[in-house]
Amino acid sequence: MIANFLPASLHRALLPYAHVLRKRWRRWRATPFSGVSAVVTNRAGDVLLVRHSYGTSDWSLPGGGLGRGEEPKSGLCREIREELALALDNVRLVQRVEEVIYNSPHTACLFTATCDAEPVPDEREVIEARFFAAHALPHDLCDTAARRINIWREWARSQDTNARS
Repeated sequence: MIANFLPASLHRALLPYAHVLRKRWRRWRATPFSGVSAVVTNRAGDVLLVRHSYGTSDWSLPGGGLGRGEEPKSGLCREIREELALALDNVRLVQRVEEVIYNSPHTACLFTATCDAEPVPDEREVIEARFFAAHALPHDLCDTAARRINIWREWARSQDTNARS
């Protein structure tokens, strides 16, 4: 991608403008798009959250958009590797979430995964990343992340119930 040839500081400075243009395009065209996100936990059960250099300053789940024809699991692993320099273990699909974002139909594949390494933000798209105790997530968690974490919690409860049966 051409953005990788830009200095990180310039790329980071341009991303908010690109984000606004993308939102306007989606509102105008209502073109469907797909993405991935993950609830990544470490051995202690802490949840990995990120802050992006564009959009809201609230904490969100790691993830991103899928390329045309890209498999969701591969796209998730690529996004995490590019933005956080992490390799994921035990990647499992939790649910496909159908939603509308900026007037466009959006399919988000929500995954769960584990990773015990410390994230290293790319300083382009992700400016901060860290693990939070699952019972003490930050108050400035974006709505989308909060909804998806609730989906993950319900899924995890159902997995526990099935395992006990």
